[in-house]
Amino acid sequence: MYLGYAAGVGKTYKMLEEALELKHQGMDVVVGYVEPHGRKDTIAKVVGLELVPRRKVQYKTATFEELDTDAILQRHPQVCIVDEFAHTNVPGSERTKRWQDVQILLDAGIDVLTTMNVQHLEGLNDQIWQITGVRVRETVPDWVVKDADEVIMTDLTPRALLNRLERGVVYAPDKARRAMENFFQESNLVALREMALLQTAHEVEVRQSTQDEVEDVLRNLKPGALALTPQAASQKERILIHVTPAPASAALIRRGRRVADYLHADCFAVYVESEEDSKRAPTPEFEALEKHLSFARNLHIETRVLQGKDAAKVLVDFARQQGVTQIFVMRTHENGWPHIFGRDLLRQIVHLARDMQVTIVAERGRSAKL
Repeated sequence: MYLGYAAGVGKTYKMLEEALELKHQGMDVVVGYVEPHGRKDTIAKVVGLELVPRRKVQYKTATFEELDTDAILQRHPQVCIVDEFAHTNVPGSERTKRWQDVQILLDAGIDVLTTMNVQHLEGLNDQIWQITGVRVRETVPDWVVKDADEVIMTDLTPRALLNRLERGVVYAPDKARRAMENFFQESNLVALREMALLQTAHEVEVRQSTQDEVEDVLRNLKPGALALTPQAASQKERILIHVTPAPASAALIRRGRRVADYLHADCFAVYVESEEDSKRAPTPEFEALEKHLSFARNLHIETRVLQGKDAAKVLVDFARQQGVTQIFVMRTHENGWPHIFGRDLLRQIVHLARDMQVTIVAERGRSAKL
């Protein structure tokens, strides 16, 4: 994966350079989808590579072109180029997201080179919104990026990128001017670049840690069994995210998942309902809850719905049984939400979970800082 922080930093260009090098080495390489945005240098890099025709999709009154996953599977090259990893497919497509198409290719034994900007990471969605004022809708779960064999940062200083915009290299003049007045402000680009650099460093660390863990397992391998040292087992972090119907739960789930990724920790998303709640007809609040739990599952978080009259005690008892080391709870604005989701519950959790770290995350708005 070629990771960048904005359009125009050179991700697609670098990806095509590698594709040409692989072809020169004798590998069977095809282009499944490339979006050059009219950039002449990028278009020139496609010359000499085999193109798999795109699939045409009719939606309403327009015709769109999408990655033809079935055609690539039939062609079955060694390597396929798939640009814009976070792209959302046209409604009616077999899969919703392009990254899901890529997974099909990988499962078939086809290696993929792809591109993505850091703002499309689900775990960073709230920070991106706070920095830029733009809520990114096309997102990729962090675990998908973590599964990449290699993540390469395609870097360019914000000043150099703005210079490319001004010269019309990235977009046509009118579009470039609008971009610089909005998303492509230098302060935004500086912050996004820092996030991309940190994310790349994290991805390198994840892969190094995985290699170290494998070596530890091999060192402690006994005939007929795998055994990790007691010290390695005792250091395992486990995180519990307390989920409620409140809208802020989505941000809490992202925060908890991201921390779990950094700590290589197991992660739970837990809601506690009373017996009375379980017997009631569905309400908008609890439809919102199910949406949050589904969101957590999509991020590969184990979800649980527990029952009990004392929500704090049920939550902390479950955390203790599961060996949880950190509990994440949200402090929300209480207007419009049942009192059980408010301050009293937070106080009880903090009081009962004295042997764990309890992180109370404030509900943040656009004016908040990263």
